[in-house]
Amino acid sequence: MKKKLFLIPALCVLFFYGYTQNIDQWRGIARDGFYAENNLLKSWPPEGPTLLWKTENVGNGYGSPTLTADRLYVTGEIDTTGYLFAFTPQGKLLWKSDYGKEWVVNYQGSRCAPTVLGDLIYVCSGLGNLACFETGTGTKKWEVDMVKDLHGRFTLFGHAESSLIDGDKVFLIPGGKDTNVVAMNRFTGNIIWICKGQGEIPGYNSPYLIRLFNRNVLVTFTAYSLLGIDAATGELLWSHAQDNIPVAERKPGNGDTHSNTVYYENGFIYYFAGDGNGAVKLELSADGKVIRQVWRNKTIDNYMGGFVKKENNLYSCVSEKKQLKCIDAATGMVTDSLKCGTGNIILSDNMLYYYNQKGEVKLIKPGPGKLEQTGSFKISAGSKEHFSHPVIRDGVLYVRHGNALMAYDIRKK
Repeated sequence: MKKKLFLIPALCVLFFYGYTQNIDQWRGIARDGFYAENNLLKSWPPEGPTLLWKTENVGNGYGSPTLTADRLYVTGEIDTTGYLFAFTPQGKLLWKSDYGKEWVVNYQGSRCAPTVLGDLIYVCSGLGNLACFETGTGTKKWEVDMVKDLHGRFTLFGHAESSLIDGDKVFLIPGGKDTNVVAMNRFTGNIIWICKGQGEIPGYNSPYLIRLFNRNVLVTFTAYSLLGIDAATGELLWSHAQDNIPVAERKPGNGDTHSNTVYYENGFIYYFAGDGNGAVKLELSADGKVIRQVWRNKTIDNYMGGFVKKENNLYSCVSEKKQLKCIDAATGMVTDSLKCGTGNIILSDNMLYYYNQKGEVKLIKPGPGKLEQTGSFKISAGSKEHFSHPVIRDGVLYVRHGNALMAYDIRKK
């Protein structure tokens, strides 16, 4: 059932929604690339960890899997149609449901990681369309067409947003001039509020929610702006310009790729943008209304590899030099580097997991001295680019490569 463009009053939420809701989603429950595991291997044998299972039937795509306590969900494209697959953690297919046409213009396939809360799951296609399914059966509850219903606009390489939830709301960045960022009732798909933002097309970004005492702030990128929006009302609180590309030279594909979700901690926002300002630290006021730039390091050109923070260090790939970098969170200065290619990074049990674009999965011990590689293996199944972010759940490392999904045992014996 498609929802046309109209507004309904925002519901008054009388109790606190937080990550205690057990939202299983993009890059972990807090969207920060941290997976709270322990008793994991600190080194791997030459052949890598044990492969538990694999499937090569999840369709074309780059979207990471999402794991719950008893399910694995992943999206993929087959013959131009997008499918949501549900597996057991042991690799048994339970059901698959189509969510409509998928992106096939370039880098063919799905992009998003599903978002799961309770008995509902949310999937955003490369065409920017949002659909809600029942987790148990795969029955579609509602859907929204980004262009027809929300006056949205396409990016050059397809919409790449993994849905964010706050209480009764699910957010979408259709990138319309007047419908830039939209909050919808997550049970019905009806619109709660619309924010005009800066009127730019989307920036391939999965948004982040900062929870302050007096408000929740939605933080996301559009093509040339980082936006801070009141999550309850849709009010634009502030923006931070990506000013490396002159206005006259701005066009799709030139300076508008900001795929890394931001991170917030103790009053500071960190973001990494390979096609924008580089690595940046912003100070956020206690009321969420004002930002101040603390530092900027333009040498960190991380387009879509994610980043993680451990103690006072930030870890990120760089694209041009094809390295992993350690950055001092206080100063923005690079303190160490490791030649291991350009790739995607997550953190678990005090170790870095790095999946580079050559298909190599590396286990790396971070500081306080030099970065040290303690294991590596090569992904052989699947096809096309190695862009998907790895996931860890219950001692198992999940890696997606195109139509292939693999599960590796990384637990200490």
